[in-house]
Amino acid sequence: MKISREVKTGILVTLTIALFIYGFNILKGKNLFSNDLELFSVYENVDGLVSSNPVLLNGYKIGHVKEVSLHPDNSGKLIVRYLISETDFPIQDSAVAQIISSDFLGSKALKIVLKKGTRNIVNGDSLKGTIEEGLKDAVNKEILPLKRKAEELISSIDSIMTIVQAILNKDARASLTASFESVKKALATFEKTALKIDDLVETERGKISVIFSKVEQITSTVAKNNEKITAAMNNIANISDSISKANLIGTINTTNKTLEQTTAFLDKVNRGEGSLGKLLNDNKLYNDLDSASVSLDRLLEDMKKYPGRYFSIFGKKDKPKKKDRNKS
Repeated sequence: MKISREVKTGILVTLTIALFIYGFNILKGKNLFSNDLELFSVYENVDGLVSSNPVLLNGYKIGHVKEVSLHPDNSGKLIVRYLISETDFPIQDSAVAQIISSDFLGSKALKIVLKKGTRNIVNGDSLKGTIEEGLKDAVNKEILPLKRKAEELISSIDSIMTIVQAILNKDARASLTASFESVKKALATFEKTALKIDDLVETERGKISVIFSKVEQITSTVAKNNEKITAAMNNIANISDSISKANLIGTINTTNKTLEQTTAFLDKVNRGEGSLGKLLNDNKLYNDLDSASVSLDRLLEDMKKYPGRYFSIFGKKDKPKKKDRNKS
């Protein structure tokens, strides 16, 4: 059977168109004869994600982005459709499709973040979509607080410099210079004093050694007599306890009462009350006693000179005469 030229031309055109469609899909990353899973996710912003960007799982390419389109609800959200060609690895329905930067040039990719779910995904499922924080956003997030602090610091420095310029006028600078000079002189004096102390220590090193030796001996003596010192301290403590237990208040009260009575007695004596008061304050009684004392002295003197007037030769008194006795 002879095939006409028209039929051959039609078959060739059909094959060419089929090969063109197949090659175009291959270039787009789609294999017409594979069992790819088509999934989709919804995003507020795709951050430059376009068709044919890779879909990655732990850094390994398992598919590609098929299409990015606007959501039909006119909300401004974007729908990203992507194909998963590696269907042998189980991905569960709780996984997350995250848009990331695949290199430093800003190329985008879709990263599948695995999470434990209830079932494995099937064709047409929807995964939650998120966007990874970009390098620029991360840097801005870290730099922004530093920028604010730097601005506040610069503002504070400006205020401080304004205050310093207002304070450090000509007179203030002169006073500050004088203060520095005083500090310099004080440091020089301190240095001289330190040198003198060094010389003194060097000169009196022997005496200092003797002093430390004495201190060591005293310390050693105290250590040796520690028991005696402890006993003495205990005795002092016992004495203190005895004193604290004694009825000091009663004794003091009794003493005060005695002193009050003595004071009252002396007041009476001073006022001439009582025998002792009269004796001490009555001048006439004093003069009479003095006269009596003088008379007694004269009597004793006379008795020494003329004992016969008062005693007999044998030490007896003369008997009075009968006449005298009768008269008496």
